[in-house]
Amino acid sequence: MTGIGRWLPGQEPSPYAGRRLICLPYAGGAAAAYQIWRWLAPDGLQVCPVELPGRGARFGEDLFQRLTPLVETLADAIAPALDRPFAIFGHSMGALLAFELTRTLRKFGLPEPEHLFVSGAVAPGTPRRERPLHDAPDNEIRRKLRTLGGTPEELLGNDELMELMLPVLRADFAVLETYEYREQAPLAVPITVLAGRSDPVVPVSALRGWRDQSTVPLRLRLFPGGHFYLHDAAADIVRLISDTLRHARQVERK
Repeated sequence: MTGIGRWLPGQEPSPYAGRRLICLPYAGGAAAAYQIWRWLAPDGLQVCPVELPGRGARFGEDLFQRLTPLVETLADAIAPALDRPFAIFGHSMGALLAFELTRTLRKFGLPEPEHLFVSGAVAPGTPRRERPLHDAPDNEIRRKLRTLGGTPEELLGNDELMELMLPVLRADFAVLETYEYREQAPLAVPITVLAGRSDPVVPVSALRGWRDQSTVPLRLRLFPGGHFYLHDAAADIVRLISDTLRHARQVERK
């Protein structure tokens, strides 16, 4: 498996794709979470889910526990896929990765996305109000997962499966909880913020700070549901992304 094939598994970047959508996972999530998006995407838009180390076919690889080395390694790995217009989507932890990946692409002088879609995440720099979970007892992590929803009870109640999943979750929580926001010039990339109306951990008031991260006016879209609203709203989200990118192309042509 090539380097890019490890990070974008199951589908090498197609030379026939007009545009690509790079999708970043939530904490504990894998590329498989976006599998259905590949079927929902219209012709010309290639969905490219990112597989982070330690999950899927990369199970057993060393886990990243800090954000900067993760996004810098990722930027280098996916550079060959940035040979045509692309957008980035990330949910929860993936939203923060998407934001910092975009900043890293700018820093490295690599192509930047034509649009950034961030979902289910407070604005960068928002003070954390909850105690860290990456070193919390196992039961506390399970309680948190139940609060967030999205994790089947059969998994939460299965000690053997949780033993496999907990190290990945702890590493991802460490990425989030050790992150230090550093102020930089706003991105010259439009940002659309998506969220569930009933999200118990990401109130709408915590989304407004995203407007400071782009020179382009912010777009906010709310969907029915909680923190993992994106699973039920997959078709609507893919349609929103496709329509947004198509509208941007039409504006460019005028």
